Amino acid sequence: NILIIASKCYALYLATKGVGFTALFYKKVLQEIPMIDTQLKTNLQNILLRITNAQQQYNNQQVMLLAVTKGKSANVIRNAWNLGIKNFGENYIQEAVNKIEYLADLTDINWHFIGSIQSNKIKYIAKYFSWIHSIDKLKTAQKLNDHLINVNKQINVCIQVNISQETTKSGIHLNELDSLITKIIALPQLKLRGLMILPEACTVIDSQKAIFKQTAELLNQLNNKYNLALDTLSMGMSNDFEVAIHEGATIVRIGTALFGKRD
Repeated sequence: NILIIASKCYALYLATKGVGFTALFYKKVLQEIPMIDTQLKTNLQNILLRITNAQQQYNNQQVMLLAVTKGKSANVIRNAWNLGIKNFGENYIQEAVNKIEYLADLTDINWHFIGSIQSNKIKYIAKYFSWIHSIDKLKTAQKLNDHLINVNKQINVCIQVNISQETTKSGIHLNELDSLITKIIALPQLKLRGLMILPEACTVIDSQKAIFKQTAELLNQLNNKYNLALDTLSMGMSNDFEVAIHEGATIVRIGTALFGKRD
């Protein structure tokens, strides 16, 4: 921790040339020290216990904890990795690439892209990530497949479904899903694993359950209809992941409950 803090101080001093250093030191460095020392570990233990309890109460399916690290530093990610987390989700390419390259010594880390996909960033997704949760357009899938051919790589993908039919949300609409499925399974570099949803924010448990149950049923229907073996439901975040596990989630995307609110 001392080395981490010292390196941050030096980098911050160089960046500011001493101007306003003290205030920035407190905001950017000191505020992270409690999380580095104790809070992250406590939060992780609590989340893992809640995941285990939810699994045991229902069908004991395997659940991956995906740590969402948007806006978090590479050093925070390293500390999470040291605590045993191996899967990390990023939303923005440039931010992610900087952290991925900085943490290149962590050879068993898995990077998941969970944000909106820009066409001009696809080559970076192909290079740096092993999972993509947010495929929702055929053109995106085809371009990704072409880049993956160039780097001789296959990647796990989930189709993002706009399950709540919100006009402001990304994700394919239900009436277009079948067409996209049949085309993606023909792309050799994409290993279609399942569905991802980002439902409308809701605190009513019955409403949460209904959306997650609908998504799980949709996955089963697709498996039966196209003779597939899709095994992934990426659904559930900090405020509803236990409900999602109850309804069949296999990946839960946790940010705030693990790392605290973003600055």
